[in-house]
Parts: sequence; C-alpha cells; structure tokens
Amino acid sequence: MAKPVRRALMTGSAFVATFVADRLADQIWKMTGYDDVDPADPDAPLKQAVLYAALTGLLVAGARTFAARKAAQVYAYSTTRPRRAIESEAAPA
Repeated sequence: MAKPVRRALMTGSAFVATFVADRLADQIWKMTGYDDVDPADPDAPLKQAVLYAALTGLLVAGARTFAARKAAQVYAYSTTRPRRAIESEAAPA
C-alpha cells in the first residue's frame, strides 16, 4: 500500500512543480523584455531559443528536484512518526 501512495505523491508533486516552473519561466522571460519565443520554431532567433530553453530547463529541473525531495521527506515523516511515537510509549522507563 505504501509504494503506490509514495509514487502518487512523487508524481503529483512533479506535475505541479513542472507547471509552476514553466509559468515562472514565462514570467521571467517576459520581464527581460524578449518576445515570446518557441524554441522549436525555425524562424526564432537561435540565441533566444537557446536562452529560453536553458531557462526553462533550469527552472523545471530545479523545481522537480525540490518537489521530489520534499515529497520524499513528507512521506518519510508521515510513515515513521507514528511508529516512533508507539515505540517511545512502549519503551520501559
């Protein structure tokens, strides 16, 4: 039972992190003053396409790594905390 819950938590957090990072990359790109660029468009300037792809990749990878680590931390805390509390109550004083 625990493995599917952990997978669902990790997958969900990865989707949310990717979505948020992509939106953040778009906002940062607009703040720099560049026009919207599609890196797959052959008419887009190469410099802008590479910079946009690098920015998006950096933010998405960072957000997914952070989300995966946080999800693992939450999962570990939620599965070990009750066990620790039971062990401490059952331990002879």
